[in-house]
Amino acid sequence: FKVTYSMEVTKLQDSKNIKVSLLLCTGDFHAIRDFEDLDSMTCPAKFRKLGDFHKYYTGQAVAPVTTVFIGGNHESVSHMHEFQNGGWVAPNIYYMGRVGVIKFGDLRIAGVSGIYHQKDYFKNVPTHYTPAVIKTLYRYRKSEVENLMRISPPDIMLSHDWPRGIYHYGDVEQLIRKKPFFKEEIYANQLGSPPTEELLEVLKPKYWFASHLHVYFQAQKENTYFIALDKALEQRSFVEIVTIDASEGAITP
Repeated sequence: FKVTYSMEVTKLQDSKNIKVSLLLCTGDFHAIRDFEDLDSMTCPAKFRKLGDFHKYYTGQAVAPVTTVFIGGNHESVSHMHEFQNGGWVAPNIYYMGRVGVIKFGDLRIAGVSGIYHQKDYFKNVPTHYTPAVIKTLYRYRKSEVENLMRISPPDIMLSHDWPRGIYHYGDVEQLIRKKPFFKEEIYANQLGSPPTEELLEVLKPKYWFASHLHVYFQAQKENTYFIALDKALEQRSFVEIVTIDASEGAITP
């Protein structure tokens, strides 16, 4: 968890004179409690930094807004594996687990952590964390996606990677201008995740939020409004305010 998010949300509330009720984060959250967690951080060694989450974990700081997150492909795998079924990882900060469905007031939110990888998709999830399985643990499995297929349509769906093909329902040419190296994959319809594409077809949530590809993008497929956010850096579009007509309440699994 980066102080950047807290500062940005606080700044938006003050500048726009609004109240943010819920902060949703779509992966690469970096819930690093201590230096030991860095040993299972799925990223190059030069990017392994303690960050700010430990302050929230120890109570030195408190998230100003109820925060819900899913995992991405750059996390402390050992920490996330401890909470694979979801739970409160710090005061006011809730992890949805590998897959999960929660309620916030009368909003139903579903989420799938990690990314698609064809090699591991049909395998079972390792039951025990070891350094040998670090890279496989941040990849979701067919059985997990199938469980989500059985739920009733949520109001909001969270994923780290994009549903394959969603780019055809937004300004795809602008996307290619921003990320020209996506062009071949887009034209071959290979960019994004086939399993979450299927989830989108089945669940048809009102909103779908994602990230992973480090570019801001909007699309609308039928009644689903899709938003992908950029990296959490200055001058990048990594926060979006969405107004949804719903009552507030405690997080309930």
